[in-house]
Amino acid sequence: MPADANKRTQETPTDWRAQELLLMRQVMALVGRSLAPAEVFREMLHLMSELLGLNRGRLVLVDDEPAPGGQRQASIRHAYGLTKAETARGTYRWGEGITGRVLASGLPAIVQDVDAEPLFLFRAVRRAQLPPQTVAFIALPVAVRGATVGVLACHRIRSRQRHLNDDLALLRILATLTGQLLELEQLVAEQTRQLQARNAALERALDSASARYGLIGRSNALLQALAELERVSQSQATVLLLGESGSGKELFARAVHLASPRHDQPFIKVNCAAIPESLFESELFGHERGAFTGAAGARAGWFERAHGGTLFLDEIGELPISMQSKLLRTLQEGTLVRLGGTREQRVDVRLVAATHRDLARDVQAGRFRQDLYYRLNVVPIRLPSLRERREDVRAIALHFLSRANQAHQRNVHLAADALAALEAHDWPGNIRELGNLIERVVLLAEGTLVDAAALRRFMPERERAAVAPPSPIAEAAPLVREYQSAQSHSAQALREALERHQGNQTRAAQSLGLTLRQFSYRLRKAQLR
Repeated sequence: MPADANKRTQETPTDWRAQELLLMRQVMALVGRSLAPAEVFREMLHLMSELLGLNRGRLVLVDDEPAPGGQRQASIRHAYGLTKAETARGTYRWGEGITGRVLASGLPAIVQDVDAEPLFLFRAVRRAQLPPQTVAFIALPVAVRGATVGVLACHRIRSRQRHLNDDLALLRILATLTGQLLELEQLVAEQTRQLQARNAALERALDSASARYGLIGRSNALLQALAELERVSQSQATVLLLGESGSGKELFARAVHLASPRHDQPFIKVNCAAIPESLFESELFGHERGAFTGAAGARAGWFERAHGGTLFLDEIGELPISMQSKLLRTLQEGTLVRLGGTREQRVDVRLVAATHRDLARDVQAGRFRQDLYYRLNVVPIRLPSLRERREDVRAIALHFLSRANQAHQRNVHLAADALAALEAHDWPGNIRELGNLIERVVLLAEGTLVDAAALRRFMPERERAAVAPPSPIAEAAPLVREYQSAQSHSAQALREALERHQGNQTRAAQSLGLTLRQFSYRLRKAQLR
C-alpha cells in the first residue's frame, strides 16, 4: 500500500478539525491585515488544497462585459493548482455546464464522478490532467446582496477518509465569506468613487468664477460686492470695507489688490487692533536709528514696504486719535517722515481700510477724526454677512472641509442634513466661525460621515439653537408688542441680557420683549451716558 494511503488511514476526525481551524485562522488573519480580497482568495484556495485535499480550487466571477451575442458569462479570476492556460480556458456562459448552472440557479452542485456526468465540460482541466481515481467536483454559489455573482469550486478524490458533508460545510462558510469580501470591495469602491466625484466637483468649484480671488459663492449679495470691487479696482481711490467681524474683509482687500494694476507689487496687511499705541508711528512710518530706546538701527515702516503696491489697514477704527492726523497727512500729500527723522519720503501706496465699527457714529462721539473719515470713505463697499448669503454656506463649508482634511490627513465629509443645518444657522461670527466649526468637526469626528445629529455636538450652546427646532416659547410670543418708552430698561438690565446670551443682541432683545432696533438704540444710549 502506498505511503500516502497509509497516512490517510491513520488520520482521525480530530486531525481534520484541526486542519479546518488552521485554515479558518489563517484566512481570517489575512482578512484582518488586508482589505485586498485577491490576497485572501489566493491563500484560501491554497490552504483548501494543502490542508484539506480540495484541489484545483477556483473562484469564478461574473464578467463586467457580456459575451458576444449579449449573453452573460463568468470567468475564473482566482485559482490554485491551475496553469495560466487552464485558467484562461475557464469561461462559462449562463447555464453552460455545471458551473454555468450554478450561476443561473444559485444552487450548489455536487458531481460524484466527473466521468459519469455528461454536463461536465472538462474545459479548464482536461481529463488526462486529473488523477486516475474517481474524481468528484463541488461547486457552490457566491452571492452578494442576494444575487449570485460567482462560483467557488474544487475537485476532490471521492474515496477519502474525510466525509463529503464536512467538505460541504466548510465550503459553504468560505463561499459566504467570499461574498462578504466582494460586497465590502464594492462598498469601498463606491465610496471611493463618491469621494473622488465630490473632490472633483469641489476643485471645479474652486477653479470656476464662483471662487474669484479666493471668494467662494454665487449669491447676489456677494456678486454685487464683487462688481463694486472690480469697478473701482482700476482706480487709485481709497476703498473702505464695511461689514461684520469675520465676513472676509482681508480676502476682499486682497481682491482689490489682485484686480488692480498693482497686482505684481507688494500687498501689506496691518491689523491696527494688534499694535500697541506706543508702537503705531514706528510700525506705520518707520524709524531712524536712536529714535527711541532700543532703536539700534533704521527701519522701514509698513507704508514704505508697500510702496508701489497696496496697504491694507484692518480695524482702522482702533487707530489712536493721535495717529489719525499723521495718517491723514500721508494720504493727502503722499509723503512721510520716519520717527526720529527729518527727511520727507514720497510713497506711492493704494490704501484699503476695513472696520466693523460705525465710523460715522465714532465721528459724532469724538473718537474718530471727521476729516480722516471723509478721506477714507471715498469708495465704501459693504460686505454681506454670511446669513445674508446662505446659498453660499454649502460651498464655503466644503472648501473649509477639503482644506482641513488635507491639513490633518483626515477623510471626513458632511451628510446632506448636516449641510442643510449649516445653511439654517445665523452665523454671528460669519465665515470665521464657520471655518472654525469645520476644523473642529474634522479633528474630533469619530467617523468619516457627519450628520446633523453628530454636527450638533461640535457647536457651542448658543449655536445649537440654530440647528434645534424652534421652542414653543418663541412660537407663543405676542404678534404685537406693547409700546415701551426709550427708558423702559436700565443700562444694567441691557448688559445682563447681552451677557446671558453671549453677546447675541437678537436673542437678548427677544428676552426683553424688544426688537433688535429698540435694543440697539437703548444700548447705544446707555453707553454714551
